[in-house]
Amino acid sequence: MARNVAFFIAIAMVLLLLYSTVLTQEQPRVWSAFEASKEVASKLSRNPQTLPLASTDYGNIVHKTPIAVFEPSSVSDIIALISFSNSLPTPFTIATKGKSHSVHGQAMNNLSGVVLNMTNLHRPGIVVACDDGKSPLWCYADAGGGQLWNDVLLATLPLGLTPLSLTDYMYATIGGTLSNAGMGGMAFQFGPQISNVLELDVVTGQFGVITRARIPLGPAPTRVKWLRLLYNNFTAFSRDQEHLISFSESDEKTKADYVEGMLVLNQPPLDLFFYPDSDHQRITSLVTQNGIIYLLELAKYYHSNSQEHVKKEVEDLVKGLNFVATFVFEKDVSYYEFVNRVYPLELILRSEGLWKVPHPWLNLWVPRSGISDFNEGVFKDIILKQNISGGSFLVYPTNRNKWDDRMSPVTPDDDVFYIVDFLRTATRFDVVEKLQTQNKEILQFCKDAGIKIREYLTGNKTHQQWVEHFGSKWKLFADRKDEFDPNRILSPGYGIFQ
Repeated sequence: MARNVAFFIAIAMVLLLLYSTVLTQEQPRVWSAFEASKEVASKLSRNPQTLPLASTDYGNIVHKTPIAVFEPSSVSDIIALISFSNSLPTPFTIATKGKSHSVHGQAMNNLSGVVLNMTNLHRPGIVVACDDGKSPLWCYADAGGGQLWNDVLLATLPLGLTPLSLTDYMYATIGGTLSNAGMGGMAFQFGPQISNVLELDVVTGQFGVITRARIPLGPAPTRVKWLRLLYNNFTAFSRDQEHLISFSESDEKTKADYVEGMLVLNQPPLDLFFYPDSDHQRITSLVTQNGIIYLLELAKYYHSNSQEHVKKEVEDLVKGLNFVATFVFEKDVSYYEFVNRVYPLELILRSEGLWKVPHPWLNLWVPRSGISDFNEGVFKDIILKQNISGGSFLVYPTNRNKWDDRMSPVTPDDDVFYIVDFLRTATRFDVVEKLQTQNKEILQFCKDAGIKIREYLTGNKTHQQWVEHFGSKWKLFADRKDEFDPNRILSPGYGIFQ
């Protein structure tokens, strides 16, 4: 009896806090938590430790505090929350949050809305199965939308299996990357992660909450030959990258399994962790002489018992590439070490207090026809000359035919387009402002030069700018929103329909 009394007192306190908060904020969407069912109300939290986590993201630039955080323990709880909102005369908005790896506040909500925390959704563990009982060609993993890609790997690798397409960071949630396509250095052959899903469980349909994904699996290699090649000529760099992504999937022995690239700028200290100590001085000299170096990164997968074969395959793969002579470097690592390569860097940044700082990122898709002008006008004339801040600058091509045009992402029209990511970190507010100004300058250059870029993982747009972003896809996109989320309560952080 005492436990029941304590439970109802706790619920009453949450309801009172929610009710008083709504009344004291002059918000256009007023709702009373007293109208919620016990099941919904019991999972609404205004805990002082919980609200701050829902009020920021990896970008650490946009900050919004919701009225409450909803902690579901089942899919039916999510259905109940959405149903409750839709039942009100003025529904409140619901933002879905995973690990908050967004950078423009996409997973946040305002003072009259709720953040739905997917990371605590209790589901059975990841289920790995094969339809024919044994062949890896018919295997899949069932994973919850709030589970991490690293969790999937830990469940599949002991069985000799792996997802086909992975991003560079394994600690984002399944629902988070699938909602945003999911790009990485394997996408040129398999497409983005959203193109590699057999089934989705989504509450309320197209514009809803991903609660489960069935992910196709393939045979997992045990080892990886991980190579980095340095170029001082962008034309040779881009031509070699495009050559490496041109092989068909059937060219198992001759193709690369992963292709990315990045800029190495003359901004000390240089990141030289990958290279032997004996080569640090000559790499530093090469970067100093040129100001900017282009790094081609590729990987070739193999099994431990095929060491001799892979050596010849790597030699053939590199033969004919036009990197700076002798500036090719190789590591031999486990497959898990390779796909999880970003995590050790995260641990270092966390230990130095550099993880939870502002990240004024800019992510673009650049058509192949404009990448040379982009190199001259952006990489050289803006990034290199202004020399504001270090960070990672990714640039690598992918094949458009691996994308399903029925999906909402809008890609450039060229058959090959480049993923260009400006992944910067700033520790001072004045640097944040300078980088944001630089981002706008980059976008303006592309507009003036007629380079038909597409922004990826973007935010801070007006409704009209979103209409222009989606172009010919806008009508279908808006019609689906009207059909599946007519009250427009989901994903308010993007600002597409607000």
